[in-house]
This record gives sequence, C-alpha cells and structure tokens, in this order.
Amino acid sequence: MSRQGVADPVRALADYRRGDFLFATQQRTLFARGVARELPFAGDSALAAELDDAATPLAVGVLPFDLTAGPAPRLVVPRELRVAGPAHESIRALPVRQIGVPERMLAVPEQDKHIDAVARALEPLRDGALRKVVLARVLDIAFANDVDPASVLHNLIADNPDGFTYAAALPGDRTLVGASPELLVRRYGTRVVAHPHAGTASRSTDPDVDEANARGLLASAKDKTEHALVVEAVVEALRPFCRTLDVPSAPSLAPTPAVWHLGTEITGELADPDVSALRLARALHPTPAVCGTPTAAARELVGELEPFDRDYYAGAVGWVDAAGDGEWAVAIRCAEIADRSMRLYAGGGIVAASDPDAELAETSAKFATLLQAMGVDLDA
Repeated sequence: MSRQGVADPVRALADYRRGDFLFATQQRTLFARGVARELPFAGDSALAAELDDAATPLAVGVLPFDLTAGPAPRLVVPRELRVAGPAHESIRALPVRQIGVPERMLAVPEQDKHIDAVARALEPLRDGALRKVVLARVLDIAFANDVDPASVLHNLIADNPDGFTYAAALPGDRTLVGASPELLVRRYGTRVVAHPHAGTASRSTDPDVDEANARGLLASAKDKTEHALVVEAVVEALRPFCRTLDVPSAPSLAPTPAVWHLGTEITGELADPDVSALRLARALHPTPAVCGTPTAAARELVGELEPFDRDYYAGAVGWVDAAGDGEWAVAIRCAEIADRSMRLYAGGGIVAASDPDAELAETSAKFATLLQAMGVDLDA
C-alpha cells in the first residue's frame, strides 16, 4: 500500500469529519481526506495510468449494489492519506459516544409485509427458477439534532474488533457507515483472498444458548445450502483469474457481536499479476451473499419485492493502489447518515427451505450491529 504518512489510529478517528473516508481492519486503519480527482470506473490499464502520476497513488471509494442500473460508483484519489495500525483496542479504551435519542423510527417494510415478501420469494425458489435470493429491510430513524458520523464510527470500531469498519462519502452529502464482517476480496501481489459469509444464527448473552446457536448453525442443512451457493459463485468468478485456488471443504464459524455466520476463506494465486483488486471486486460483485443466484433473476426479484432502493447498501467499500493491491469489503451492517436522519439496512438469504418468520428474525438480529452503536434497543 502506498503511504502518505503514518498516523496514530486514535488521532485519525478524532480528525475524521463528514466527507472523509475511513477503513479500519484488524491490520490497519486507513484515513483519507479530500478529493484530488475523481476516477472513472475503468479497466486496469486506465486505473494504473490515473494513479501512476497521482500525488497520492491510491484510490478509495464505494460501489453500488447494482452496477448495471444503480447509482454510479464513487472512486476518488484523496488529497491526504494516513495509514495507522489497528484502532479497535485503543478506541475500546475510550468512552462510548452519545448519538442522540431517536424521535421517530419506521421499519420498511413492516414485519408482516416482510414475512409476506419472503413467502412470495419462496415460490420461484421451490419451482426451481431461482436457487437463492436476498431480501432486505430498512429502518428509517429521525433525530432532533444532526447525527455525527464520527460518533457512530467510533462506537462501531469499539464494538466490532473483527471485520471491516468503514465510513465513505456518498452523493447528496450522505455518509455510508458500517461494520461489515465480510471480505469481498483482498489482493496483495499475486495472492488473492475472498471470505464469503452466508448462513446466520443469533448470538446470546447466555453462553450455553450462544454455543447451542453456533452448533445449530453448523448443523443446519438450510444454512449450509445457502452458504455453498455463495462459495460456488465466488470460486467460479475467481477461477478465470487464478492459476491455483484453495477452497476448504466445509465452512467455519465466523462470529460477530450480534450474530454467528458460516464463512469460508478462499485463497488463490493470480495468473496475471496486472489484475487489480478493483477488477476482482467488479468480477465478484454482487455475490449470492447479497443478491442471490442466478444473479440477474435474483436482482430482478429484489427490485420487485423490496419497497426501497438499495443504492450503496450491499455494494462494496475499499481501496486500490497503483500496484493493483487493495481490499474491498461487502457493504453490509451499515447505515446511510444524512443530517438528522439515518437509514439502517439488514438483509437475509432466502432458499427453498427458508422459513419466513425466521428470516424476519434474522434481519432484526442484523440491525443490532448499528442499534448497539447508537445505544438503542429496538424490536424491529
């Protein structure tokens, strides 16, 4: 990774302001400010040419859920870049930041309507027209005062020591803030890593219940089927780029503070060292973990059944440098923040064996990642 100065992670977070970019992982904290130039969403040769002569030879940004008809990808070369070590331990030692008390909250769709949407999705799944589709809900929250994305980001980093905590500027003075457990793709040199997640169970404060939930997830035929579809698609997308691929025979448990997931870490060696992390992200996105399969049919059904636009939810957020190295996380467990409002997103994978009530419970459990960062306990 190209560097423009090494920073203290606590200072980087303290300096964060609306419009900045921050990407915190277990390995590092990347802070970027300003826009030296916006880049076209072009191929590797054009990207390399753009970055080779940039003062900061690295681009950061966010991809929308739908690259075919959604809002435009936003990829920028920042004016300022700082790279620091991991932030989680240092931030956990600091006080929790207050977000404010919500004045109004509205779930879209309401619980019974989401159950109905899942039931409608089961028809093409059981007929064999689809193998999987992912349906989401949003929670719109209004506050009396402006919401500071930095405070939400601070609490998310403290609450989520694993995975990818991020903030990215969106058009319309909005900010996408989230804590994703899922790596879409990482590329360093010729080494490629993807870590798809699919299959979910709730966490519990009771250790015995929590362990039982984890064991149940590992044994769940429905969740293992859902997960296998995602792994299959990721392998198919990576295979043309890689001379070798290592795919574990079975998934492992991937915990977050709110839920258990099934995860499979897939590693590979690039056949062509000029293939960038951004090109790999484009080839993989959207995986069945956030859309479904077959992709086109699943995306069409999502548009029919979800009464809102996903925009950048279930897209990808990350960075790529002049050498082609980079890291992109799936943009889930997130919220769009605009002045005095927040829109939270949560989705779940539907397969033929899905139960509508259980799918509703899964979205509610996933909302907990953001609600905990806000200090809100809500049965949505």
